[in-house]
Amino acid sequence: MSAPRLFDEGHAARYDDQFRELTPLRDALHLVTQLALTRLPAEARVLSVGAGTGAELLALAPAFPGWRFTAVDTSAPMLARCRERVEAAGFGDRCSFHHGPLQSLPEAGAEPFDGATMILVSQFLVDRERRRQLFADIASRLRPGAPLVVADLCADALDGELADLWKQAWRLSGASEAQLEQMTQMFGARLSVLPPRELEDLIASANFDAPTRCFQTLFIHGWVARRRR
Repeated sequence: MSAPRLFDEGHAARYDDQFRELTPLRDALHLVTQLALTRLPAEARVLSVGAGTGAELLALAPAFPGWRFTAVDTSAPMLARCRERVEAAGFGDRCSFHHGPLQSLPEAGAEPFDGATMILVSQFLVDRERRRQLFADIASRLRPGAPLVVADLCADALDGELADLWKQAWRLSGASEAQLEQMTQMFGARLSVLPPRELEDLIASANFDAPTRCFQTLFIHGWVARRRR
C-alpha cells in the first residue's frame, strides 16, 4: 500500500477543514465504529490502519480511556498531523505511530490486537490482489474473533440518483464543478469503487468471517468483520 500523492503536506494541513460541512456524516460513522468496538477489553490494543489525521483515535480514545492505539499510515505528513492532534487532546501517551505500509509493522506475535479500524483506505488500492492482501495483513495481526471496522466507497453503479446526491454533498463541502469532474475521473483510475457485495467477498477471502454491513451514507459503506477463529 502506497500513499496517494494527494496526501502531501498541503493536503494534510487542510484535510480536517475540507469537509467540515459534512461533519454529521463523519460523526455518524464514528458512532457506529464506537458501538461495534464497545465490547473490547477495558485495556484493549487497537490498530488504526490508514489513520490519517487521527479522526478515529480522537473519537474513540475519550470514550475508552484504557485503550492503547497503534496508528499506521503511509503518508508522513498525515501521520505527523495525527500525532499533533492526539497529543493536543491529551492522550498521546496511549498512542504509537508507524510510518509505512502495514506489511512493515511487525506481526503481533504473542500480543495480537484486540480490534482494528480501517476507514476509507482500501479503496485507494485499485489492484484487487493488493487490496485483498491488505485485509489479510490486518487479519494476521488480530486475535481470533477480533473485530475490524472497515468503511470504503462502494456503489453498484456510478450514475443515477445516488451519484447525484454524492455530487451534491461535494458541492456542499465547497467543491467546484471542475473538482467534481476530476473526482469522477478518479473512479477506476485511482479509486476502486466496488459493488458492496464484491467488497464483502474480498474481505471474507482474507481470513475474516462474512462481514456484517452496519453503515451506509451515500457511497460510504461500513462493515464489521471478525477475524476467523
